[in-house]
Amino acid sequence: MDWEMKETREKYLDGQILLFNKPLGWTSFDLVKKVKNTIRRNLEIDKIKVGHAGTLDPLATGLLIVCTGRATKKIQQIQELGKEYVASIMLGKTTPSFDLETDFDEEFPTSHVSKELIEKIIPRFIGETDQIPPVFSAKNIKGKRAYEYARKGEAVELKPSRIRIDSIELLNYLSPEVQLNIKCSKGTYIRSLARDIGEALNSGAYLSKLIRTQIGEYHIDNAMDPFNFEKNIEKTKQI
Repeated sequence: MDWEMKETREKYLDGQILLFNKPLGWTSFDLVKKVKNTIRRNLEIDKIKVGHAGTLDPLATGLLIVCTGRATKKIQQIQELGKEYVASIMLGKTTPSFDLETDFDEEFPTSHVSKELIEKIIPRFIGETDQIPPVFSAKNIKGKRAYEYARKGEAVELKPSRIRIDSIELLNYLSPEVQLNIKCSKGTYIRSLARDIGEALNSGAYLSKLIRTQIGEYHIDNAMDPFNFEKNIEKTKQI
Protein backbone atom coordinates (compact mmCIF):
# COMPACT_ATOMS: atom_id res chain seq x y z
CA MET A 1 0.00 0.00 0.00
CA ASP A 2 1.61 3.30 -1.11
CA TRP A 3 1.76 6.34 1.16
CA GLU A 4 -0.98 8.32 -0.64
CA MET A 5 -3.49 5.47 -0.46
CA LYS A 6 -2.57 4.88 3.18
CA GLU A 7 -3.03 8.56 3.96
CA THR A 8 -6.45 8.61 2.26
CA ARG A 9 -7.42 5.43 4.08
CA GLU A 10 -6.55 6.93 7.46
CA LYS A 11 -8.39 10.14 6.57
CA TYR A 12 -11.70 8.33 6.11
CA LEU A 13 -11.20 6.15 9.18
CA ASP A 14 -10.32 9.19 11.28
CA GLY A 15 -13.53 10.81 10.08
CA GLN A 16 -14.79 12.87 7.17
CA ILE A 17 -17.88 15.04 6.77
CA LEU A 18 -18.86 14.65 3.10
CA LEU A 19 -21.42 16.79 1.27
CA PHE A 20 -23.37 15.13 -1.53
CA ASN A 21 -26.04 16.20 -3.97
CA LYS A 22 -28.43 13.25 -3.65
CA PRO A 23 -29.78 12.09 -7.03
CA LEU A 24 -33.49 11.88 -7.74
CA GLY A 25 -34.95 8.46 -6.92
CA TRP A 26 -32.20 7.47 -4.47
CA THR A 27 -33.00 6.85 -0.83
CA SER A 28 -30.63 8.35 1.72
CA PHE A 29 -29.53 4.79 2.54
CA ASP A 30 -28.71 4.19 -1.15
CA LEU A 31 -26.21 7.03 -1.00
CA VAL A 32 -24.70 5.87 2.30
CA LYS A 33 -24.32 2.36 0.85
CA LYS A 34 -22.66 3.76 -2.28
CA VAL A 35 -20.14 5.75 -0.23
CA LYS A 36 -19.40 2.87 2.14
CA ASN A 37 -18.88 0.31 -0.62
CA THR A 38 -16.68 2.73 -2.59
CA ILE A 39 -14.43 3.33 0.42
CA ARG A 40 -14.22 -0.33 1.44
CA ARG A 41 -13.55 -1.61 -2.08
CA ASN A 42 -10.93 0.93 -3.14
CA LEU A 43 -9.15 1.66 0.14
CA GLU A 44 -9.06 -1.95 1.37
CA ILE A 45 -10.98 -1.24 4.56
CA ASP A 46 -12.94 -4.17 6.00
CA LYS A 47 -14.99 -2.18 8.49
CA ILE A 48 -15.84 1.51 8.56
CA LYS A 49 -18.78 3.41 10.03
CA VAL A 50 -20.73 5.50 7.53
CA GLY A 51 -23.99 7.31 8.22
CA HIS A 52 -26.06 10.28 7.06
CA ALA A 53 -27.23 13.34 8.97
CA GLY A 54 -30.82 13.99 7.98
CA THR A 55 -32.98 11.89 5.65
CA LEU A 56 -34.12 13.03 2.21
CA ASP A 57 -37.10 11.38 0.51
CA PRO A 58 -36.38 9.50 -2.75
CA LEU A 59 -38.29 12.16 -4.73
CA ALA A 60 -36.23 14.97 -3.18
CA THR A 61 -32.77 15.99 -4.30
CA GLY A 62 -30.06 18.18 -2.85
CA LEU A 63 -27.75 18.30 0.10
CA LEU A 64 -27.20 15.11 2.07
CA ILE A 65 -24.37 15.02 4.60
CA VAL A 66 -22.56 11.72 5.01
CA CYS A 67 -20.11 11.11 7.85
CA THR A 68 -17.40 8.45 7.99
CA GLY A 69 -15.33 6.88 10.75
CA ARG A 70 -15.10 8.87 13.97
CA ALA A 71 -17.01 11.76 12.37
CA THR A 72 -20.20 9.68 12.72
CA LYS A 73 -20.21 10.91 16.33
CA LYS A 74 -21.14 14.35 14.92
CA ILE A 75 -24.28 13.12 13.14
CA GLN A 76 -26.65 14.02 15.96
CA GLN A 77 -25.13 17.49 16.23
CA ILE A 78 -25.49 18.10 12.48
CA GLN A 79 -29.08 16.82 12.49
CA GLU A 80 -30.01 19.54 14.97
CA LEU A 81 -29.04 22.28 12.50
CA GLY A 82 -31.61 24.29 10.55
CA LYS A 83 -32.50 23.33 6.98
CA GLU A 84 -33.19 25.32 3.82
CA TYR A 85 -35.21 24.12 0.84
CA VAL A 86 -36.52 25.24 -2.52
CA ALA A 87 -39.96 23.69 -2.94
CA SER A 88 -42.28 23.54 -5.94
CA ILE A 89 -45.92 23.12 -4.96
CA MET A 90 -48.67 22.36 -7.46
CA LEU A 91 -52.13 23.67 -6.66
CA GLY A 92 -55.45 22.14 -7.69
CA LYS A 93 -54.79 18.48 -6.89
CA THR A 94 -53.92 16.30 -3.91
CA THR A 95 -52.30 12.91 -3.40
CA PRO A 96 -52.36 10.60 -0.33
CA SER A 97 -48.58 10.96 0.06
CA PHE A 98 -48.65 14.77 -0.45
CA ASP A 99 -46.15 14.32 -3.31
CA LEU A 100 -45.85 12.33 -6.56
CA GLU A 101 -45.24 8.96 -4.89
CA THR A 102 -48.97 8.25 -5.14
CA ASP A 103 -51.67 9.05 -7.71
CA PHE A 104 -53.99 12.05 -7.57
CA ASP A 105 -57.09 11.51 -5.45
CA GLU A 106 -58.92 14.88 -5.60
CA GLU A 107 -59.11 18.03 -7.72
CA PHE A 108 -59.85 21.61 -6.66
CA PRO A 109 -60.36 25.01 -8.32
CA THR A 110 -57.38 27.39 -8.59
CA SER A 111 -58.82 30.37 -10.48
CA HIS A 112 -59.30 32.33 -7.23
CA VAL A 113 -55.62 32.00 -6.21
CA SER A 114 -53.37 35.01 -6.79
CA LYS A 115 -49.84 36.02 -5.85
CA GLU A 116 -51.34 38.44 -3.34
CA LEU A 117 -53.41 35.69 -1.70
CA ILE A 118 -50.37 33.42 -1.41
CA GLU A 119 -48.32 36.21 0.18
CA LYS A 120 -51.22 36.88 2.56
CA ILE A 121 -51.46 33.31 3.92
CA ILE A 122 -47.71 32.55 4.10
CA PRO A 123 -47.18 34.34 7.47
CA ARG A 124 -49.62 31.89 9.11
CA PHE A 125 -47.00 29.17 8.86
CA ILE A 126 -44.07 31.10 10.33
CA GLY A 127 -42.99 30.14 13.86
CA GLU A 128 -43.42 27.05 16.02
CA THR A 129 -46.29 24.66 15.45
CA ASP A 130 -47.35 21.04 15.82
CA GLN A 131 -47.15 19.32 12.45
CA ILE A 132 -48.68 15.94 11.62
CA PRO A 133 -46.24 13.92 9.48
CA PRO A 134 -47.45 12.32 6.22
CA VAL A 135 -48.67 8.73 6.53
CA PHE A 136 -46.24 7.98 3.69
CA SER A 137 -43.22 8.80 5.83
CA ALA A 138 -40.34 7.00 7.53
CA LYS A 139 -41.75 7.59 11.01
CA ASN A 140 -41.34 4.51 13.19
CA ILE A 141 -44.67 3.03 14.32
CA LYS A 142 -44.49 -0.17 16.39
CA GLY A 143 -41.24 -1.25 14.77
CA LYS A 144 -42.29 -0.46 11.20
CA ARG A 145 -42.05 2.61 8.98
CA ALA A 146 -45.34 4.47 8.58
CA TYR A 147 -45.18 4.10 4.78
CA GLU A 148 -45.19 0.30 5.16
CA TYR A 149 -48.66 0.50 6.72
CA ALA A 150 -49.83 3.16 4.24
CA ARG A 151 -48.78 1.16 1.17
CA LYS A 152 -50.85 -1.79 2.43
CA GLY A 153 -53.85 0.46 3.00
CA GLU A 154 -53.66 -0.02 6.76
CA ALA A 155 -54.75 2.89 8.95
CA VAL A 156 -52.04 4.42 11.11
CA GLU A 157 -52.23 7.26 13.63
CA LEU A 158 -49.29 9.66 13.64
CA LYS A 159 -48.68 12.01 16.51
CA PRO A 160 -47.88 15.65 15.73
CA SER A 161 -44.28 16.79 16.08
CA ARG A 162 -43.16 20.22 17.26
CA ILE A 163 -41.45 22.01 14.38
CA ARG A 164 -40.35 25.57 13.59
CA ILE A 165 -40.49 27.44 10.31
CA ASP A 166 -38.19 30.46 10.33
CA SER A 167 -39.09 31.95 6.96
CA ILE A 168 -40.99 31.32 3.73
CA GLU A 169 -40.21 33.40 0.67
CA LEU A 170 -42.35 33.30 -2.45
CA LEU A 171 -39.86 32.91 -5.31
CA ASN A 172 -42.34 32.57 -8.14
CA TYR A 173 -46.00 31.92 -8.89
CA LEU A 174 -47.06 30.74 -12.32
CA SER A 175 -50.44 29.07 -11.86
CA PRO A 176 -50.80 26.34 -10.75
CA GLU A 177 -47.16 26.16 -9.55
CA VAL A 178 -45.88 27.93 -6.44
CA GLN A 179 -42.13 28.06 -5.81
CA LEU A 180 -40.98 28.78 -2.27
CA ASN A 181 -37.73 29.14 -0.35
CA ILE A 182 -38.20 27.66 3.12
CA LYS A 183 -35.96 27.82 6.19
CA CYS A 184 -37.01 25.49 8.98
CA SER A 185 -36.03 23.26 11.88
CA LYS A 186 -35.18 19.57 11.75
CA GLY A 187 -38.13 17.23 11.47
CA THR A 188 -40.16 19.56 9.25
CA TYR A 189 -42.03 17.78 6.47
CA ILE A 190 -42.25 20.10 3.47
CA ARG A 191 -44.86 17.73 1.99
CA SER A 192 -47.12 18.43 4.97
CA LEU A 193 -46.50 22.16 4.58
CA ALA A 194 -47.53 21.89 0.91
CA ARG A 195 -50.78 20.21 1.95
CA ASP A 196 -51.46 22.86 4.60
CA ILE A 197 -50.78 25.72 2.19
CA GLY A 198 -53.20 24.17 -0.28
CA GLU A 199 -55.89 23.99 2.39
CA ALA A 200 -55.25 27.61 3.44
CA LEU A 201 -55.73 28.68 -0.19
CA ASN A 202 -58.98 26.68 -0.44
CA SER A 203 -57.30 24.67 -3.14
CA GLY A 204 -55.60 21.32 -2.71
CA ALA A 205 -51.85 21.06 -3.26
CA TYR A 206 -49.02 18.56 -3.44
CA LEU A 207 -45.23 18.81 -3.43
CA SER A 208 -43.95 18.34 -7.00
CA LYS A 209 -40.25 19.05 -6.47
CA LEU A 210 -37.94 19.55 -3.50
CA ILE A 211 -34.29 20.56 -3.31
CA ARG A 212 -32.45 20.85 0.00
CA THR A 213 -29.95 23.65 -0.43
CA GLN A 214 -28.49 24.09 3.04
CA ILE A 215 -27.99 22.44 6.46
CA GLY A 216 -26.60 24.91 8.98
CA GLU A 217 -23.51 26.38 7.31
CA TYR A 218 -23.17 23.45 4.88
CA HIS A 219 -24.30 24.46 1.38
CA ILE A 220 -25.23 22.52 -1.74
CA ASP A 221 -22.73 24.59 -3.75
CA ASN A 222 -19.99 22.56 -2.05
CA ALA A 223 -21.68 19.18 -2.56
CA MET A 224 -20.29 16.33 -4.67
CA ASP A 225 -21.90 14.04 -7.19
CA PRO A 226 -21.67 10.46 -5.79
CA PHE A 227 -20.27 9.13 -9.06
CA ASN A 228 -17.52 11.76 -9.12
CA PHE A 229 -16.67 10.76 -5.55
CA GLU A 230 -16.31 7.16 -6.69
CA LYS A 231 -14.03 8.18 -9.58
CA ASN A 232 -11.79 10.23 -7.28
CA ILE A 233 -11.43 7.34 -4.82
CA GLU A 234 -10.65 4.94 -7.66
CA LYS A 235 -7.89 7.29 -8.87
CA THR A 236 -6.28 7.10 -5.43
CA LYS A 237 -6.18 3.31 -5.70
CA GLN A 238 -4.57 3.47 -9.14
CA ILE A 239 -1.78 5.86 -8.15
